[in-house]
Amino acid sequence: MTISDYASLLVDAGAYSGRDDIAHLFPRFVALAEQKFNRVLRLAGMEKAATLALAEGEGSLPADFLEARQVLAPGSRLLRARPLADLTVVATAGGAPVGYAIIGDRIRVRPRGAAELEVTYYARIPALTAAEPSNWLIDRAPDVYLYGLVEEIAIWERDAAKAGAAETLKRQAMAGLGLADERLRWGNGEIAIGGPTP
Repeated sequence: MTISDYASLLVDAGAYSGRDDIAHLFPRFVALAEQKFNRVLRLAGMEKAATLALAEGEGSLPADFLEARQVLAPGSRLLRARPLADLTVVATAGGAPVGYAIIGDRIRVRPRGAAELEVTYYARIPALTAAEPSNWLIDRAPDVYLYGLVEEIAIWERDAAKAGAAETLKRQAMAGLGLADERLRWGNGEIAIGGPTP
């Protein structure tokens, strides 16, 4: 059977782990595996764009925000992340933003003002559930989900050998996914060296 959705993932995870008697715990295992994926993976499928409205130089980040990839001020001017201490010494009012800092679930720019930022960011992987049985990750890499789920089952069983084997398989699958993602993004890209050349 091919893994194509939540139900088929659970069937195969039960078969691979030898535990088809704990189906009631599978939602917890899937959620734990996804938390680990979100900490490590940064792939094209995770990218989203949003317009963030600022008031007094601050705005709320999207609920699924993990990490900024690009932040543009009005006029498509690129902003760089700056240490919070650097932003506090910048004039508090007037002028174009000079940088940003992430504080909790908010973004702060200085100088303060009302503006809109165009943010390209990495979003959390949409949760796989019985109600939402598919997402881009299970479509592209069902093996990542399978080994992640088997690892969580083994951790729950307190079986270190099984957990270690599943983690190794998961890491290999994630590395392969990362390589495929790099090829997708940069397959025929050219190297450009910035700055003056001799």
